[in-house]
Amino acid sequence: MTRRPVTRRRQTTQPRRRNLIPLPKHPYRDSAIFHLTLGVLLLVVAWLTGGDALRAAVVAVGYVVIAITWSWWRFRERLRRDAEAAAAEAAASNGRSRPPASRESGPR
Repeated sequence: MTRRPVTRRRQTTQPRRRNLIPLPKHPYRDSAIFHLTLGVLLLVVAWLTGGDALRAAVVAVGYVVIAITWSWWRFRERLRRDAEAAAAEAAASNGRSRPPASRESGPR
């Protein structure tokens, strides 16, 4: 018989700090502007230091694409999680034990 390692869970009575920070009004647009600005800043630093502009452009484009994709994915996950929590809370206040299943219609 093998022993299983003890799993330790952090006991929290408060929500995580990142869940306390409200979403901005335009999270997708704001994150795109922020990461595009950082990409341009990368190009400017490469130009000022005499670096290879083509290489800097490839790195900047790669950074912008990956960073925007990551940010947008995280925002979608957070919005989905918030919607599920709101649905569960609404179901609990209606006396249901769990939220109703979503009915997705197939092709007609």
